[in-house]
Amino acid sequence: MDLVIKAARAITAAGEVAATVGVEGGRIVAVEPAGAAFDGDRVLELGEDVVLLPGLVDTHVHVNDPGRAEWEGFASATRAAAAGGVTTIVDMPLNSLPPTVDVAALEVKRKAAEGRVHVDVGFWGGAIPGNLAELRGLHEAGVFGFKSFLLHSGVDEFPPLDARGLEEAMTELRTFDGMIIVHAEDSEAIDHAPDPHGEKYDDFLRSRPRGAENVAIAQVIELARRTGVRAHILHLSSSDALPMVESARRDGVRLTAETCPHYLSFTAEEIGDGATQFKCCPPIREAGNRELLWQGLADGVIDCVVTDHSPCTPELKRFDSGDFGLAWGGIAGLQLGLPAVWTQARQRGFALADVVRWMAEHPAEQAGMRRKGHLAPGYDADFSVFAPDEAFVVDVAKLKHRNPVSAYHGRPLAGVVRSTWLRGEEITGDDPAGVLLTRGEC
Repeated sequence: MDLVIKAARAITAAGEVAATVGVEGGRIVAVEPAGAAFDGDRVLELGEDVVLLPGLVDTHVHVNDPGRAEWEGFASATRAAAAGGVTTIVDMPLNSLPPTVDVAALEVKRKAAEGRVHVDVGFWGGAIPGNLAELRGLHEAGVFGFKSFLLHSGVDEFPPLDARGLEEAMTELRTFDGMIIVHAEDSEAIDHAPDPHGEKYDDFLRSRPRGAENVAIAQVIELARRTGVRAHILHLSSSDALPMVESARRDGVRLTAETCPHYLSFTAEEIGDGATQFKCCPPIREAGNRELLWQGLADGVIDCVVTDHSPCTPELKRFDSGDFGLAWGGIAGLQLGLPAVWTQARQRGFALADVVRWMAEHPAEQAGMRRKGHLAPGYDADFSVFAPDEAFVVDVAKLKHRNPVSAYHGRPLAGVVRSTWLRGEEITGDDPAGVLLTRGEC
């Protein structure tokens, strides 16, 4: 074989076990108990202090390239992903220029990424007013699904859909079994909430109430029920919505939901005045809400955990004024998702196998990737070698993200990624080895 990995600890379908993994041609060809007699051109023996994980799949990443590459770019984003044990990302259609709302824009983005990615990269398309006729072409060109907003997205070139537009997009996607992924906050509810302003996080939190999220999720559920489309709720932060999601699935609605490491890690009560590095939309909510999100993961109502990596330059965070109303909303966390989630998960009695299910297996399945997210024969030989008991304190100056801004700065986390492997080759960060993925081919 090309590569044999002898792991004292590995996460497979059987849970955490000792395993011998064989790789040929960039694919896993065998996963056998420890001691299996495999011959390999290269043999990697892992000690008991590390666990072999399948490479993580992060289906919610804003790379912003081209057009706003000073916020992030394909080279820096994919280096950060690899440093965090992530071997596959799917890039969001907005914040880049042009946004990915037609095939021509998708080609511009692919050209910007070509030869510059250190992990595998796929792309979401966008559903906005006026591009209904473009959706099938984008689907045939290989996007994994279509993102829409129900309120202002933060950038004018990616406008939201109203209720009629969302239903029309869902109806069109159902004709070719496309998937809609929705930023679910209701614009009218937020228009009637207090304006965000000043340094107080509580004031910002009141400007994005749970009710706005709950109403929008209910609307998505009812339209998905009516049209039969596959629908996915992005970055769920309101635990109030969990019973609605559970009920809809019980009724047969084709619905999935994700949450993010920052909603599982931080609480509104701990965010200080002017700490705009914590601003995101929907917002980080109260401690009790966080615990209910963890329960939603335990119950299987929330399917996956992805970062919603949404970086920007330090200036856009408005540290000069600390004004939450003016600051860009987004958490930069692509490199830190695994240790952030593991730090909180282990405190609540979860195992690494649970984390792998939320951050590798289910994101891959939700996006329709057949060769990603599992440590099993037939899957790509994408691995993360993870030391779960090693701790570190986050220093933004040492992260691979383009800009040194992170809500995790100064936070102690458990778990260190020792190495990351893509199709049987270790990612060094020097030579780009990733490929651009299309739906149905991965």
